[in-house]
Amino acid sequence: MGLAKLLRANAHHGAIPPFKRNLLLREFIPSRGFSLQAMNRSGLDFVVFGEAYLLRKRNAFGQVIEMEHMPAINMRVKVDGGFVMLMPDGSRIEFDQEEVEHILNYDVQQNIYGIPDYLGGLQALLLNESATLFRRRYYNNGAHVGYIFYSNDPNMSEKDEEELQAQIAGAKGVGNFRSMFVNIPNGGEKAIQIIPVGDFQSKDDLEKVKNITRNDIIAAWRMNPALAGIIPENSAGFGDIEKIDRVYTNNEIRPICQMFNQVNDTLREDRRIDWKDPETANDSTTSGKESQVK
Repeated sequence: MGLAKLLRANAHHGAIPPFKRNLLLREFIPSRGFSLQAMNRSGLDFVVFGEAYLLRKRNAFGQVIEMEHMPAINMRVKVDGGFVMLMPDGSRIEFDQEEVEHILNYDVQQNIYGIPDYLGGLQALLLNESATLFRRRYYNNGAHVGYIFYSNDPNMSEKDEEELQAQIAGAKGVGNFRSMFVNIPNGGEKAIQIIPVGDFQSKDDLEKVKNITRNDIIAAWRMNPALAGIIPENSAGFGDIEKIDRVYTNNEIRPICQMFNQVNDTLREDRRIDWKDPETANDSTTSGKESQVK
């Protein structure tokens, strides 16, 4: 549940999983045994949680003819073998080992559950979220000073001072900066001094934190900046986007495709899935004909 909630903590972290899932769907050729919708849900589960669960549906002869998606967030592995699905009403549905296809990203510390690759970037993600929330609260609480009205007029009457205070206080709207009135009769030039003490809300500090943590997040996802919606900081940009997409798909997406080929070991031969040919995937005409044939 924690990993699922973190998808809403940051713009980049929340956008990258469905983007990778979309690239996976682009390469996917569905079959009667594994539908596009099942791949859509299972692919997102795998990217977010590092694992996906599929229910093996059999015919009267015991052959697996269809894979049905099972939400990974509700699935648990039983100690004595098999699986359990935790239902919203608190009930449990148990499954035998042979009923469930478990596709997982291997973890060197245990082989029971899959694990996502981006866990090393969670601290950067949380810091990015905290910086944004701090800035929002800073503006919303209205407890900070917009300007100081400083007067050193010894002839100002108490009534004039009260009227000025009332006007300044009344100028504050909801969520705006508060202003302060100070009257020091015969005060010197430096009667009031404002000495900043590491103001985190300043534009430069916030921008540094946001940019550094953003880079850590996309690095944890192994996402190319050109594909992550990052605005280039130089006029040259990131280069040829089609080449970047092709290299990224070959190195990041197709290995995931190979992991999902695990379902073909169980599905009946005429129900197995397939993937687009890398040599013709960028040719829209060829890909269209291939999809029709499949």
